[in-house]
Parts: sequence; structure tokens; C-alpha cells
Amino acid sequence: MGRKHDSFYFENFTTCADFACRAAHMLHDALSDFDPDDLVARLDEIHKEEHGADEKKHELMNVLAHAFITPIEREDIIQLSQNIDEITDKIEDVLLRVYCNNIRSIRPDALELVDVVIRSCEETKHMLAEFANFRHSKTLHTHIVNINNMEEEADRLFIASLRALHTTCDDPVAIISWREIYVYLEKCVDACEHVADTVEGVVMKNS
Repeated sequence: MGRKHDSFYFENFTTCADFACRAAHMLHDALSDFDPDDLVARLDEIHKEEHGADEKKHELMNVLAHAFITPIEREDIIQLSQNIDEITDKIEDVLLRVYCNNIRSIRPDALELVDVVIRSCEETKHMLAEFANFRHSKTLHTHIVNINNMEEEADRLFIASLRALHTTCDDPVAIISWREIYVYLEKCVDACEHVADTVEGVVMKNS
């Protein structure tokens, strides 16, 4: 019973990360095949993923509230669950900004950042799938390093995108709008790194 109960938490982490992965692919589809008139429908689709992730997080919290023994510290479970949920939230926020700012066409460098978001989400899911075996895993550290490297890649793209925006765009409204979108794209990758940092902290505390 104990092992089955322990596995619930790790499976929940991975499931929630899968919601983030699906949301990231939906964001890519919405921006790469961009139709401003289709944004409301796209937002509805991505919100379903965000809502599904919220439900899984609440399910974990309900189990945790009645748990006597947990596989890792209770505070780490709460922190990790919240961090994973934040990824999906930030992905939805990107598309919300595209919609609210009335974007009519997508800048190519935004798609480059979305690609990093997708890869970061997928790597985060792989890391969390390995997390249950964190005391013996030979690959968990590699996943953490990969996510950190992707965050640095996103930082470089973010800086380059802002520079290009301010040197090629003369419309102040467009500059403000796209700056906000770039910020939220970077936040998506930052959120993945926060998950990796939390996982690394758990490993260190339990080593």
C-alpha cells in the first residue's frame, strides 16, 4: 500500500507535465498556422488543458491533506506541484497576450522561442518520469542540466528578439505588445527551470 501510495505523487507530477506539453504544442500550432479569427477557439482548447492540470493538482492536494507518510517532504510536494502547474498557466498566458494585444501576424523569432518552450516541457516531463527513482537514477541529473541549458538558450533568444524588435519596428504599440509576449514566452521556460531546481533540491536533501 505504501509503495502504491508513493507512486501516486510521482505519477501525478508526470501527468501534470503532460498537460503542459500538450498546451505547448497547441501554442505552437496556433502561432505557426496563425489565424487571428481563430484565436478564441484556440484559447478554449488550451484552457481545457490548463483546467485539466488544475484538477490534477487539486487531486494531489486532497490526497496530501489526508496523508500520514509521504515519499518526500510535504512542502516539496506542494512546491513541485505548484511549479509544474505554473508551466501550463504561463503557456496559456502567452496566447492570451496574443489575443488581448490584437496581434495580426506572428514574428518569426516568437516561433523560435515556442520551439524552446516545447523542448523544455518535454524534457521536464522526462525528468519527472525519472523522478520516482531519484535515489538510483543515472539520468535524472542529465535532464536537469538539459533544462537549465534550454533556459539559457531561451534567454539568448529573448535578448535577440527584443533587440530585433526595437531596431526593426517603428510602431510603439507593436513594440509594447510584442515585448510582453516575449516576456511570457521566456517565463514558460523559466517555469520549467523552476521545476528542475525543485527536483534538484529534493535530490540534494535526500542524498
